[in-house]
Amino acid sequence: MAHLATLPQVSFAVPAGSDTTLRRSAFKIQNISFGDKSWAPALGLDLKSRNTGLKNRFVVCMSVQQASRSKVAVSPIELEDAKEPPLNIYKPKEPYTATIVSVERLVGPKAPGETCHIVIDHGGNVPYWEGQSYGVIPPGENPKKPGNPHNVRLYSIASTRYGDSFDGKTASLCVRRAVYFDPETGKEDPSKSGVCSNFLCNSKPGDKLQITGPSGKIMLLPEDDPNATHIMIATGTGIAPFRGYLRRMFMEAVPTYNFGGLAWLFLGVANKDSLLYDEEFTKYLQDYPDHFRYDKALSREQKNKSGGKMYVQDKIEEYSDEIFKLLDGGAHIYFCGLKGMMPGIQDTLKRVAEQRGEKWDEKLSQLKKNKQWHVEVY
Repeated sequence: MAHLATLPQVSFAVPAGSDTTLRRSAFKIQNISFGDKSWAPALGLDLKSRNTGLKNRFVVCMSVQQASRSKVAVSPIELEDAKEPPLNIYKPKEPYTATIVSVERLVGPKAPGETCHIVIDHGGNVPYWEGQSYGVIPPGENPKKPGNPHNVRLYSIASTRYGDSFDGKTASLCVRRAVYFDPETGKEDPSKSGVCSNFLCNSKPGDKLQITGPSGKIMLLPEDDPNATHIMIATGTGIAPFRGYLRRMFMEAVPTYNFGGLAWLFLGVANKDSLLYDEEFTKYLQDYPDHFRYDKALSREQKNKSGGKMYVQDKIEEYSDEIFKLLDGGAHIYFCGLKGMMPGIQDTLKRVAEQRGEKWDEKLSQLKKNKQWHVEVY
């Protein structure tokens, strides 16, 4: 265990092995000033320090290594006081200028594409709740509207309201770098790369960015019943809001929310190297086996019962009896990821419902009416 002097209640579990940069990445403590506000520590990326241990006041990467059995104290607790979620504090015409704290590659070498964990300092000025999104306005000019800024891109926030440093001053995003490959040459065409995702993944600590929001209410975590069941279904970067939920449930000591229900996560990605935040989730599974379940669908490494690729809907079908019983008992179900995930999932749920002698359309209507059905796809 390595402990950080300025955050006495945070412990860092360091797993053995060095198979990814993520496990060994380290961050150097520095002071950053924002106008009349100063914040320390802020974490800056320094990948060269991978193998230097903890000398020179380096601490193990906060974003993944924080999961430990004892919960972490958070502040300011006043973030729990609001009765309604913050909405659109900053709008596209007057965005907030935030600062990049760190950028980490989340995936291994065999993952198709690159996904990054990006920590942003908002100085406590753009508060949000779990399940909300930030808008990001990439620098430069909108090619379709010369002289105007780029359009806002929405990203689900991947941290709790307290952020990865538990002080209410940062937010984290989970961003996949969007690249385009020419179908004829098979080569990447940089001119067609995603403007905002590449800006974010290429960012360096200290870089400025324009953010808007927060926005969204459909994916807010219902907390009226701390013993409720929450079934979360994610593909790829759709894991973002669920990481926030799970940190709130299992990592943070939130006086007003002591989770005692069941959280069941289904995550669909291409292969093991594409798994996102897997160490955090695996730790919850070890520490809270009665309250957390975690099922992975690895489309390029697993087969479904028909011998085809294993997608998240195949995992849902595998556990369909349990899932339907939980929904009948009032469980919430959430879906987040690319919109292409939903038709296959809906088809699976409809087929299962019919096998159970139920009409899916009626059941879905009832779930929506009961506010048990939460979808955010893009």
